[in-house]
Amino acid sequence: MRILMVCLGNICRSPIAEGVMRHKIKEHGLNWTVESAGTESYHIGEAPHRLSQKECLKHGIDISDQRARKFTKADLTAYDHVYAMATDVYREIEAIGGRHADMSRVGLFLDEFPSAGLGMTPRGQSVPDPYYGEEDGYKIVYDIIDKTCDAIVAKYGR
Repeated sequence: MRILMVCLGNICRSPIAEGVMRHKIKEHGLNWTVESAGTESYHIGEAPHRLSQKECLKHGIDISDQRARKFTKADLTAYDHVYAMATDVYREIEAIGGRHADMSRVGLFLDEFPSAGLGMTPRGQSVPDPYYGEEDGYKIVYDIIDKTCDAIVAKYGR
């Protein structure tokens, strides 16, 4: 299975998601690949945000070798699952794909979030963007991504 994590600039949320999922793929011995991209070209070629790297390193995950790249129309067919980190990112993916884009492989990342038996899910919601916030925002984002990646592994890793 090929997975693509997509956020706005590909330096905060999607690199964390790529790193966490890559770690879980290895941990569970899955024959999957995961990559990440951004819908905007602000940071092409840059490493993930220093606070994204720092938070991942706290959990033994090194994402420093990742480099930001822009999402392309070809990504819609190159991956089995394309996860948008936010609703605005989902809309940008649609726009990049064009009027006749097949969006059947694209979904909101948090639509996979476990309900934890509470009878509710965060369907249709966005992973918060920590870019303009403080360091603790990266911890919150990491925790959300970690739980959601666990749910994806449980759902598709059988």
